[in-house]
Order: sequence, then C-alpha cells, then structure tokens
Amino acid sequence: MSNKVFVGGLSWNTKEDTLEGLFAEVGEISSVKIIYDRETGRSRGFGFVEFSSENDALTAVEKLDGAELDGRNLKVSIAQERKPRNDRGTGNNNRSFNSRW
Repeated sequence: MSNKVFVGGLSWNTKEDTLEGLFAEVGEISSVKIIYDRETGRSRGFGFVEFSSENDALTAVEKLDGAELDGRNLKVSIAQERKPRNDRGTGNNNRSFNSRW
C-alpha cells in the first residue's frame, strides 16, 4: 500500500496551499504537488498528496473522494507507481537517428 494519493479533477485555479488545507483535515501531510504543463504553466488538473502514514492516505480517499474544492468534484485514490518507459518515446528502440554503423 502507499501513503500517496492521486487527486484529480482540480480546478486550474487551485493552489497547493489550498489543497494542503483541505487534506490536512484528515491526516498529517508530508508533501503536496500539483502538476503543471511545462509549456503553458497552467495546472494539468491533477496532483498528489503524500501523507505520513498509510492510514491517513486511506482516510483521505474515504472522506474526500467526491468532495468539492474550488467548484470541482475531486477524484481521490491511492496513487499507483508509474511504470518506466522502455523506449523513451523515440519509436526506434533507443537507437539514435545519428548513429553510424
């Protein structure tokens, strides 16, 4: 199990301190991170809250899934580990286009 929760459905206007304030009501928080688009700097509408314990994370899912924040209903679930990408997005099995044979 994980002590990190995924939070989806965030308003573009939601800030990390607002998110932290809501989730601090259910447990002790280690970190809060909203994910932003690299090019536009705008929120991508999701983030992560890490708690100090698994029990606090489970309580957050139970109590805050579907809760309203900044006019949006949140989707809260236990965060899943991201699987590593093998191809790094090159489409050619990690071979460089400039490789010389």
